[in-house]
Amino acid sequence: MKNFNKNNKTEQVEVMALFSYEMTPCQPLTFRRRGQTETEVTELLRTHIHFAGQATLHIFDILVGREQMRLEFNSSDLSWHLTR
Repeated sequence: MKNFNKNNKTEQVEVMALFSYEMTPCQPLTFRRRGQTETEVTELLRTHIHFAGQATLHIFDILVGREQMRLEFNSSDLSWHLTR
């Protein structure tokens, strides 16, 4: 399984997420890179929050197939970024 910290490539993506009020208030389901087809999130491994100035980063460690990646949601500009 690849570790997302080795490559450290970040790109902005579009994410389809499920929002609820349960133990996991947000769960990314799929994401789309610019000019590519939709990619399904296989498994949500871990979530945590990082406070960065005025913004809150909601961080999701995910599996896509057997590859580990990270999705980050920035609460100030409502953008999603993928780190591989």
